[in-house]
Amino acid sequence: MKNRFTGLIMLCMVFIAGSWAIQPKWISLFNGKDLGGWIVRGDAMWKVRDGVIIGQNGRGHLYAAPVVENLEVKGEFRITDQGKGANSGLYIRANEPENDPNGFPRGYEAQICNSQEAYTGWLWKPGKPTGKATALLTKDGEWFPMKVRAIGDSINIWVKDQLVMSYSDSEYKKGKFAIQCHNPGMMVEARNLYYRKLK
Repeated sequence: MKNRFTGLIMLCMVFIAGSWAIQPKWISLFNGKDLGGWIVRGDAMWKVRDGVIIGQNGRGHLYAAPVVENLEVKGEFRITDQGKGANSGLYIRANEPENDPNGFPRGYEAQICNSQEAYTGWLWKPGKPTGKATALLTKDGEWFPMKVRAIGDSINIWVKDQLVMSYSDSEYKKGKFAIQCHNPGMMVEARNLYYRKLK
């Protein structure tokens, strides 16, 4: 009986170890040095300084090259009001509009904004707050981590490791990642950006 019990424990341990082993690896979206692998759209000015992506002085979006469907993406972000309000976002399954590549992406946005009702952690579709976040956990001038997971029509957003938004929507199937600089008179910063493809 003891041998059977020991064997069962060993089998469970092997199964758990195997489950961990097949988890997809995190892939870096940013080399920490320049904007290689990114596409600039719009009027915002983007640069890299001390391992940080910085966007300011206009409205625009910075697209990462990978096109993915089911995914997790994570990073650290900071927005700063420089006189005209600060509003940004991390996009998933995003694509440039065919009739206006410099326009707002067609896809899902994990909002980054601390000054309006649809604040950081809300899910947005183009021009429309869609999935409500349960709490505002961020403030201007402060770095914070955000993670987004999208599998099929299930979309979840974590801010500071707290799940703040869960929503179901199937309009956008696949696309790129993007970072938004919403307007002049603000700055958005991003670092430690990683993603992984999920089944």
